[in-house]
Amino acid sequence: MSVLFTSISEDNPVKAGDAQALLHPLGLTIDPAEENDFHTLLAAVHDCAEGVAALPDYQPVPDQEKYPRENVRRPGPDEQVLGQAWAHRFLIRGNVEGPLAGKSVSLKDVVAVAGVPQLLGSDITPSWTPRTDATIVTRLLDAGADIHGTSTCENYCHSTSSYTSAQGTVENPHAAGYSAGGSTSGGAALVAAGFVDITIGGDQGGSIRVPASLCGCVGLKPTHGRVPFTGISSGDSINDHTGPLARTTQDMATCLDAISGYDGIDDKSLASPKPGSTNFSATLKSSSGRLNGLKIGVLKEGFQHEAVSPGVRQSVLAAVKKLEQLGACTEEVSLPDHLHGPAIWTIQQRIAGAQTLLGQNTGRRGLYTTEMEQSRLPWTDEGFQRAFPSTKNVIINGLYLISRFPGLYGKTVNIGRKLSDEYQALFEKYDVIVMPTTPVVAPKHGKRGLPLESLRPSMGLTINTAIFDVTGHPAVSIPVGFSPAEDDSKTMLPVGMQIVGGLWQEEKILTVAHAWETQFDWKFL
Repeated sequence: MSVLFTSISEDNPVKAGDAQALLHPLGLTIDPAEENDFHTLLAAVHDCAEGVAALPDYQPVPDQEKYPRENVRRPGPDEQVLGQAWAHRFLIRGNVEGPLAGKSVSLKDVVAVAGVPQLLGSDITPSWTPRTDATIVTRLLDAGADIHGTSTCENYCHSTSSYTSAQGTVENPHAAGYSAGGSTSGGAALVAAGFVDITIGGDQGGSIRVPASLCGCVGLKPTHGRVPFTGISSGDSINDHTGPLARTTQDMATCLDAISGYDGIDDKSLASPKPGSTNFSATLKSSSGRLNGLKIGVLKEGFQHEAVSPGVRQSVLAAVKKLEQLGACTEEVSLPDHLHGPAIWTIQQRIAGAQTLLGQNTGRRGLYTTEMEQSRLPWTDEGFQRAFPSTKNVIINGLYLISRFPGLYGKTVNIGRKLSDEYQALFEKYDVIVMPTTPVVAPKHGKRGLPLESLRPSMGLTINTAIFDVTGHPAVSIPVGFSPAEDDSKTMLPVGMQIVGGLWQEEKILTVAHAWETQFDWKFL
């Protein structure tokens, strides 16, 4: 406290009445006898803040001599694919040896790469350029991967469609005019179409698994905290997940081995095993392809929700039958509170999302991307008007919930833990639980118009995914067949099956995914 009682600077801008003005919107007042003292204390904390603001920031320094960034550029029309799937093109060559040697990787445009401008799918503010690399960038390079660029993400990652990015629409690789999903839209499309082997996505409501499902690739949301989130743009820290998308579970497992483990920075990954200590890839290589004796729960609520289309339901149930052919025992299970997941997720994300967007996110140890905050804060009405309706909605909803439902965020966290405990109880009986990843195949692109019109194509896509961002359980989406587009029976689009496991039980879900994938060809089912 003594630091506040140094002399107040002569140019201190705090004026009489400022302390009372801060309290006025809350309906609170200052006793007139105390007003002068609180003015002095406020002026002192301003000088303290000025002093801290003048200190140099502290961020990890990437080794750009070992891993130079080659030819960083915004791709022109001749380089773009699948609409606008690339955000920036460049090349960072990884080690010549390593488990990912020879693999090409893209990064969702929320993953910090020093010297590469980041767009966040938005034009609310100018792009910002990180000074550091995300932890997983260094780990990928150390493991031998070559990073070929950043891939388009949806506008501020606030959509599961693929037409909301200010940089342009990402096309589904199976049918132009249809959604690639979001918000890891560009990366999923690039992987599914064969332009890169692996992409790194972010998942806070389904943003890895939804595009994997719609594009026909595999996508993994690991257990919360298994992979450090250091250097990746956050929404709500308790829902932050990052993980790989690939065409095979083997590549996905190899990537997970490379990027997992606490990095000494991100407190979310404190419980993660030591880096380099997992053996997911080796486990899959030695697996027999059989699932003898494995117990699989088929989640009733995941299939019977009114949003699940008959074609998706039929395709995933057929995939479950094939798990039985591999020796697994399947049984319908029910967890009624699964249906509360979307509402719990919504409250968490609106409150924390608004605070993050407004620069009020606190309470976690980690790397804060201060350059991004300096770029977008303070908000201006001009920037707000350019925001996609989903981002405006996060701010409006969040401010409303904070003002009208104080304390509700804490209650949703408690209920989220209840959901997690209920699932953990199921995993004492079942090795994994399965359900459709998305309730429908890829819808047609929407268009930017009035808010409801703009948001409608994304509504309901996360009914089976968002809950596992709340509970933290690992979940993988694998393609298991095709179903007709809602508007055109001749257009066939991928169907995803979601396989969910107990906390820290990635090996089980990867084993099931790998067995199904290696024994059956989803493209001919």
